[in-house]
Amino acid sequence: MAYSNIDKGSKYFTAKTYTANASTQNITGLEFQPDFVWTKSRANAYNHNNYDAVRGATKNIGTNQTRAESTDANSLTSFNSDGFTLGYNEDSNYTNGSTAVSWCWKANGAGVSNTSGTISSTVSANTTSGFSIVSYTGNGTSGATIGHGLGVTPKMFIIKARGASVNWRVYHSSIGNTAGLALNTTGGSDTNSGFFNNTSPTSTVFTVGDGSTVNTSSGTYIAYCFAEVKGFSKFGSYTGNGSTDGTFVYTGFKPAFVMTKSSSTGGTYYDWGMMDNKRANPFNVIDAQVCANLSDEENSANIGSQKIDFLSNGFKPRVNGSSHNGSGVTYIYMAFAESPFVSSKGLPTTAR
Repeated sequence: MAYSNIDKGSKYFTAKTYTANASTQNITGLEFQPDFVWTKSRANAYNHNNYDAVRGATKNIGTNQTRAESTDANSLTSFNSDGFTLGYNEDSNYTNGSTAVSWCWKANGAGVSNTSGTISSTVSANTTSGFSIVSYTGNGTSGATIGHGLGVTPKMFIIKARGASVNWRVYHSSIGNTAGLALNTTGGSDTNSGFFNNTSPTSTVFTVGDGSTVNTSSGTYIAYCFAEVKGFSKFGSYTGNGSTDGTFVYTGFKPAFVMTKSSSTGGTYYDWGMMDNKRANPFNVIDAQVCANLSDEENSANIGSQKIDFLSNGFKPRVNGSSHNGSGVTYIYMAFAESPFVSSKGLPTTAR
């Protein structure tokens, strides 16, 4: 059996940098048509913007905010065969000449009906790369189940109420089914059966409680679900050591993207730190960070001291920083590959 069935991670996930023009603009150069696009200004303190093909272009939610979904005909206007088109909304295409980044995932288009759970859903699933987008309407009942379409058990999923100003909710297998995190805050894990009804996801469904962030009666929700795929994606945890020679985290591939969050500790600077292989200084050490919970520009005063190495088979924090490597702090992470450690033909990839 092959080590990995995905030799080139950029066919399913990629980070894309571009220069904003505050006008209509086609962002091209991807190796796929994206179904989930997450954009952030690097140079200015603008909000994160999240778009997907299930909700449809022009519908935006920002990870650093609690606000409900907004619709703007001049935001992201279409998902294209090798990228996407932006309108002139300043919160989407930013300041003319400023740098920006998008993180893009391939699912499976606008989605199809899924009746695997007690709540019917619309699902756009890519079973090869272990990623699905799920839209559903809540019923307010603890223990409700929603089909995710992956065919294997997700390790992580992220939920946002589309019509209400409430926190984003994150399930991560390393924390378990009794607690969750909020993507828009610095808080640690919060124990609450209203999130996931103390029930782990299965290969067909995930379970929600009756909390407002996941399952209000008649409330509409969007969920992004991730399963591990050997050589392409990894979701786990590690303990920081507070050293410039940080904890080595094995993923089985050279990362293209890593996002970490402290789960055992919360508070100021315990942010959702996001690093990738395309932004300023893309070679080790990688020191260009933005945070999912902050509108701050890249490497602002609060987050600019974070450093990390992307290695051929994992990653290593390289500074005593709360976003990645506080001493004795437990962190969860999500990581996606540039290339697997060993290809589908059994050949080792070359370490950078």
